[in-house]
Amino acid sequence: MFDALRPQVASIIQNSNRTADEKLQAVCELLKETIPYYDWVGFYFKNGNKEELKLGPYAGAPTDHTIIPFGKGICGQVAVSNENFVVPDVKAQDNYIACSITVKSEIVVPLFVNGENIGQIDIDSNTTDPFTEEDERFLEYVNEKVAEILS
Repeated sequence: MFDALRPQVASIIQNSNRTADEKLQAVCELLKETIPYYDWVGFYFKNGNKEELKLGPYAGAPTDHTIIPFGKGICGQVAVSNENFVVPDVKAQDNYIACSITVKSEIVVPLFVNGENIGQIDIDSNTTDPFTEEDERFLEYVNEKVAEILS
């Protein structure tokens, strides 16, 4: 599945007729529509010089979490740790910000541009423990492609 998606992601990113936000939106929609357990897909970005993340393009149900302080929730922790964070069961996670009662698990992968963590891709799933190392490698690839248009 992921091998088939890589060229599609690359094609979206390389499309010169779209803005960066349109490309990110298209990537979110592709992942949400193609991967059965990706129920919400979005990008968060560092909000200027503030110690917070701001919601960017996403696909899925609307969220109230448009601003997330560094250190808060899974996304806020990744902004500080610079490392992937996989949560197999959100109920077992102390520092979790619930976006929806249907969300059972989450994966967040930081996005680096020129070595700096400028944001992340965030996936919520309504399935408990669906994410594997393959998901991590694939989302790292997605972020590498996205970084090409944000640098």
